[in-house]
Amino acid sequence: MMKNSNKTSVIVMAGLFIMALFFVLWWFTQRQMPLPEGLVQANGRIEGDHYTVASKWSGRIIALLAREGDQVQAGQPLIKLDDAQIRAKLQQANAAEEAEKAQLKFAQTRLRIFIKNVALRIETAKAGITHARAAVASAKATALQKQRDARRFRALLKAHSVEKYQSEQANLAWEVAQANLKTAKAALVQAEKQLAEAQLGREQIKARQDEVNTVAAQLKQAHAAVTEVQSMLDDLTIKAPASGMITTRIADVGEVVSAGTPLFDIVDLDKLYLKVYVAENKIGKIHLHLPARIYTDAFPDQPLAATLRYIASQAEFTPKEVQTPDERVKLVYAVKLYLDENPAHRFTPGLPADAIIRWREQTPWARPQW
Repeated sequence: MMKNSNKTSVIVMAGLFIMALFFVLWWFTQRQMPLPEGLVQANGRIEGDHYTVASKWSGRIIALLAREGDQVQAGQPLIKLDDAQIRAKLQQANAAEEAEKAQLKFAQTRLRIFIKNVALRIETAKAGITHARAAVASAKATALQKQRDARRFRALLKAHSVEKYQSEQANLAWEVAQANLKTAKAALVQAEKQLAEAQLGREQIKARQDEVNTVAAQLKQAHAAVTEVQSMLDDLTIKAPASGMITTRIADVGEVVSAGTPLFDIVDLDKLYLKVYVAENKIGKIHLHLPARIYTDAFPDQPLAATLRYIASQAEFTPKEVQTPDERVKLVYAVKLYLDENPAHRFTPGLPADAIIRWREQTPWARPQW
């Protein structure tokens, strides 16, 4: 009975050994099966475009608005620096701007009033000249008439036709008329001087306009100062330069950071690529814009479509991160395969992956073989 039991165990063990050997041979055969002509296989690690977040100004962190692993959008606030001093400067700049606005308004109002006053003075002076010219014309006519009357009375006096008193009265009237003519001419000269003086106001208008322009320039400078301080205040809220995932956070609340100090590292998960290395004897088969498929151990049944968008111009020895030791002694070319999409952002930088590049369109796709 014991002998039969031992015999059965031996048979079972032999059967299991044969099955295991068959499985190993099948697995080895499948893994070593060469890829069809038209496909190139390579491996590497998924990488992405990195954005370093830093501050333009020194300051103390008072609020941390994001942490590692967070998905952020471009322009999203990440960190706030202490802004008390900058806010005080902004208040001063705003007050200075308001003062310049008031000064400009005052200067503009004064200029408008001055322009109206100059125009009124010129019109008044012109009217005065017109009146003075009329007065001169009237005085001339009166003087001429009085002269004629005086001459006539002198002739009549010689003929004893009038009294001497009448002749004297006529002469006196002529003298008064001459005096009135001189006065009218003097008034005309004065009116002309007043017009000239009023017209000088036009030059004064230019000076007042220059004053307004000076105040306007000062207001512009004050506004620029407000804009500058406001920009500094805005920069104290540090925002994401691009959408992506925060992979590294270097600072924390309460720390004082210097200008340019890195605070976050952001990777754009929508622009990932797999950097692989292709041997010299295969590099001639591939070119830009070829399709590729990327396989990962994390999602072995969900290959991702990719496009070849970069081929290095110079060969290099295979980097040490390449998984197979025998491949590391060969000269290879770096190639970047950009993922067409990253569903649900499941793939992240650092993930190892295999790639199949298809350089012949008719060749069917195949899984990586090792």
